[in-house]
Amino acid sequence: MAAGIETTSVRSAAVDVRVMGTVGLAHFTSHLLQLVFAPLLPIMRDDLGASFVELGLIFTVFYACSGLGQIAAGVLVDRFGAHRLLVGGVVVQAGAVLAMGFAPSYLWLLPLAGLAGIGNSVYHPADLTILSHRVRPERLGRAFAVHVIGGAIGFAASPLLSAAVASVGGWRASLVVTGGVGLAVAVVLAASRATLETPPQSRHRADGKAAPLSFAAIVAMPVVLLGFLYFLLASLSGTGIQAFAISGLVEGFAAPLAVATLAATLYQAGNACGVMAGGIVADRTNDHRAVAEGGLLAAGVLSAAIAVPGVSVWVGIALLTASGAAVGLTTPSRDVLVRKAAPPDAVGKVFGVVYSGFDIGALIAPILYGALLDRHMPLAVFLLSGVILALAVPGVLVFGRRAVAGEARA
Repeated sequence: MAAGIETTSVRSAAVDVRVMGTVGLAHFTSHLLQLVFAPLLPIMRDDLGASFVELGLIFTVFYACSGLGQIAAGVLVDRFGAHRLLVGGVVVQAGAVLAMGFAPSYLWLLPLAGLAGIGNSVYHPADLTILSHRVRPERLGRAFAVHVIGGAIGFAASPLLSAAVASVGGWRASLVVTGGVGLAVAVVLAASRATLETPPQSRHRADGKAAPLSFAAIVAMPVVLLGFLYFLLASLSGTGIQAFAISGLVEGFAAPLAVATLAATLYQAGNACGVMAGGIVADRTNDHRAVAEGGLLAAGVLSAAIAVPGVSVWVGIALLTASGAAVGLTTPSRDVLVRKAAPPDAVGKVFGVVYSGFDIGALIAPILYGALLDRHMPLAVFLLSGVILALAVPGVLVFGRRAVAGEARA
């Protein structure tokens, strides 16, 4: 009997690992396709005769469509099943990026960027719904950690692949090849339907009688609105560091560009290590709220401390790395709290709404941090990021209480 129980446990673990790996691959693809343009902008500017502002509009269109589309994607995930939306989203995003390689002029890139953003909108509600339904609860924290790390690896790999192909075949070849990689992943995901399949809303009920909650009812839930606010603030802080930390270190500490770039890499590495540790912590604690609160507060203090007069550049880099680790530690517990807040028949809607805060924050952050740099206040970049994280802590306190209360009622 003991051997049979052990075999079943091993089999369950193997299924969970397969689900985690497949969903992690999907999130990797999302981030691979998102950053494909980063090393191509100088080449595209010369070839298309477009300014950096015009090329930057590509990102604006992409994230606007992704953020708005994410809300609709959450509804569709619950209605038709997450696996269908995930495969469709990869096809749309990858196909749009590939088509950009054949764009005859700059103006053609904008609607294709919007289409790519719509494709990108499905990942968070679909991925996290699949993990919520297909991974055993005792491994859910690690599952969310794998999801985040898959995206981080995609961000790291995208500029390398894009630049390597562009150095041989130009920016158009880079977009075609990267889009082709995305389509190949879509084939893999389609072939993995048995691993990814989740029941549509009409077949998944908290009980056999109650009708599913409407989208309006989900949006009106205070816990969902608090979650959206938290993700908005987290994005405002994180986007500011990711996009402007290098400039802040160069301008504020007179750091060489190579040193500032190393600092940004160390921040990402610290974040990834924090996420891995956070996944283990999330599976071993029931107090996910305390983990999220403590990590955010520590990250905020560490980031703000970089702006303290007299701090050296290397101390600043150490503080930045530690801040990234503290933020990463909170990520799996944060996603577990969202899962607790979501009614069983509306997981996709809840993840879609709260995660749309990320894209909206990514749209606003460049304006705030860019204004600080334009006003020659480079160290204020780190101070603002830390203050925003501190402002998120009370929201997590209330959000966590409501999430746990909602789970108890369910």
